[in-house]
Amino acid sequence: MNKSNSFHWSQKLLHWLMAVLVIAMLLMGIGLTHSVSERHTLLVAYHKPLGMLIFALVIVRLLVRWRLGAPALPATLAKPQQLAARISHWLLYALLIAQPLCGIFMVWCGSYPLPGANHATLPYPQTYALLRTLHSVLAYSLLGLIALHLTAALVHGLIYRDGVMRSMGFGGKRRSM
Repeated sequence: MNKSNSFHWSQKLLHWLMAVLVIAMLLMGIGLTHSVSERHTLLVAYHKPLGMLIFALVIVRLLVRWRLGAPALPATLAKPQQLAARISHWLLYALLIAQPLCGIFMVWCGSYPLPGANHATLPYPQTYALLRTLHSVLAYSLLGLIALHLTAALVHGLIYRDGVMRSMGFGGKRRSM
């Protein structure tokens, strides 16, 4: 457990970098599923390697979190809220791992070449269809959980004013509890 009132700068950097990449990825995914224009090919060309980058970054982020820990939640937070915060954070990590893995297996099973895999494919159309649906469900779940995460951060920053939101910012330390 991190004894400071703020996350380490490396954790903050990974958090905000991944926030931008994941939002971009989700927007690209929406564009992919709703576009038949010439941009579709361009979006696919960016979507696949970006998904692999996000997967690599979430692994790095978990290793850094394991090594450095996290600041304690405010003592003023009720036990059910503390539990909800912990569960939602681990669900975010789980989705950030499951989503790109699902995408990788979906591409392989759909006989599409995967960048960096020497164009290896596994032609399983039924599995591809199932994974494509799962990939969408995971994306919407991730989008919903991000919305919940953002809402909770705003509640902490604007209503509780307990310093939780500042713990992930670069502008200062979290207030003592």
